[in-house]
Amino acid sequence: MTRISIDLRRRLGTVDRRIFGQFIEHIGRCIYGGVYDEGSPLADARGFRRDVLDAARPLRIPILRWPGGNFVSGYHWLDGVGPRDRRPRRSELAWYAEESNRFGTDEFIEYCRVLGAEPFICVNMGSGTMDEAQAWVEYCNGTGNTSWANLRRQHGHAEPYRVRYWGLGNEMYGGWQIGNMNAHDYVKKARAFAMVMKRTDPSIQLIGCGQNGWSEWDEITLSGLAELIDFHSIHLYTGGPDHYATVFQSHQAERAIRICAALIERVRYAQRIAHPIHIAFDEWNVWWRTRSHEDRVGGVEERYNLSDALAVATYLNGFIRHCRTVRIANFAQLVNAIAPIFTNPRGLFLQAIYHPLRLYAEHVQDVALDVHVAGETYALTPDQESPGGRVHHVADLGPFTLVDASATCDEAGRAVAVALVNRDRDRDLPVTLDLGGAVIAGAVSAWEVNGADVTATNSFETPRAVDVRERKLDARGARLEIMAPAHSITVLRCDV
Repeated sequence: MTRISIDLRRRLGTVDRRIFGQFIEHIGRCIYGGVYDEGSPLADARGFRRDVLDAARPLRIPILRWPGGNFVSGYHWLDGVGPRDRRPRRSELAWYAEESNRFGTDEFIEYCRVLGAEPFICVNMGSGTMDEAQAWVEYCNGTGNTSWANLRRQHGHAEPYRVRYWGLGNEMYGGWQIGNMNAHDYVKKARAFAMVMKRTDPSIQLIGCGQNGWSEWDEITLSGLAELIDFHSIHLYTGGPDHYATVFQSHQAERAIRICAALIERVRYAQRIAHPIHIAFDEWNVWWRTRSHEDRVGGVEERYNLSDALAVATYLNGFIRHCRTVRIANFAQLVNAIAPIFTNPRGLFLQAIYHPLRLYAEHVQDVALDVHVAGETYALTPDQESPGGRVHHVADLGPFTLVDASATCDEAGRAVAVALVNRDRDRDLPVTLDLGGAVIAGAVSAWEVNGADVTATNSFETPRAVDVRERKLDARGARLEIMAPAHSITVLRCDV
């Protein structure tokens, strides 16, 4: 028996809706043939795929990161503005492709407006210059009679875009990154970029380029940029062929958050930094099948199964638990490339991982509650670690409870949402939910993500192998006893 205890008086903090952010990069078919598909009968007059928009809207995307990712370190934004037929076609060195530049800054801002998302632009700190980054901020946000603001107006956009979030480069620590550098050189360059960008628009918020949250790179860059940044980024991809390693590796995100939060606290104390610095977990996902050179050239079109969906839900539970620290998270990516939405020229299907992303965005409430889970555990062994050692020290993170849970409520403490992830590959597990004296008022709504087994995978032929089933549960009093089906995600909503 798993017992989940929730006390509505023990509030962890406010859940920032920006943790449900997404990311679109010029990689494979994410942009072209994904969000943007000129000439397609499925596209609107702007070139945006209508079916993709219809699938993206239920994700309630609050913030959208662009244009990369690795792509940005060789991207020059002036190539992607102005009349589309006059934009240059370039070699794209990050993903071994060609870039038409038909989807650029103006199209991205319009896409954000259509989705109701805040734009988050990452600047080129690889082959780019600080003058180029400054000009990009002025093009987007300038209100004066300057050449860059006037260029935006000439392109038909009289009002400033008011882009608030700007990333200072992407993964500049990595040998795969154009213009990669050591941490000390990055700090010097990022400080120069930050100065001119902030002087152009003091209202913008800057995201420093972190690594995994616990590395020497993170220590050095936080120490060097603390006075200038509002967020420190973390990137993490997990997963592998073993079901239990895949679902439990998501807890690595919480390790990263804990250590990074301590690094932030240390540097703020040592340097007497008054303003808060939060974590932007601006790339995260399950990604292990399509990491070869051939896969990268092919657009990293990962196909996701039910194990991966359970791992995604576990990530989200971790972000909710650490709501005081994690204020932005961007799922990588939205369409086709390691993505929840998968298209072809005739339509799309929703991958297994789409369902937890939608259910959490729809049902998670504003206040995170302290949750205690007591139940059966599972300990990983070292040979269950993912291929290539990309996820390290798995065994020392266990044992894990087979059922993972998060809980939230509205500000008034009346509406409660509980998310349960039964990571057991084979068994249904009984769960007792104790609301600590609060009385359940009326029926409980339940949404269950599940499939025949953990390998269940959606496709054009079987688009609902992993799907959502909705039902009502009768409940009275302060306790709810349910059966959490094997390999399932269950989101519960009730009034108390």
